[in-house]
Amino acid sequence: MDPDEFLADSTVTVSPERYAVVRTDREYPTAFATVRDQNETTVVVPEDNYDAADGEDAERGWRILTFEVVLPFELVGFLARVATALADAEVSVFALSAFSTDHLLVKDDDVDRAVRALAELGCDVKR
Repeated sequence: MDPDEFLADSTVTVSPERYAVVRTDREYPTAFATVRDQNETTVVVPEDNYDAADGEDAERGWRILTFEVVLPFELVGFLARVATALADAEVSVFALSAFSTDHLLVKDDDVDRAVRALAELGCDVKR
């Protein structure tokens, strides 16, 4: 399978809201994603639902770019192709994968560069 075939004419949706990536011990029922490993719990939450007074480590100002395409587990190199294009555009990414697709978080200030890079890969980016 060729990653470029999945990128060509695929739709990428840019979230209108901003998110915070938070290292926490508490539950966030409104989290977009929760990742738990042996060392920490990380949540991605809408910025409006994050309270800095909790004293948790957080990175604010992220937007979520969602690939609206089903990506088979056998597909090799999809995320590498996208990450390389964004790195070439000097866009840092925080990647999350769901069962059937990928989500990339990029800083709000980098969204325009990310959109241009994804469009060059053939993606139809919706804001």
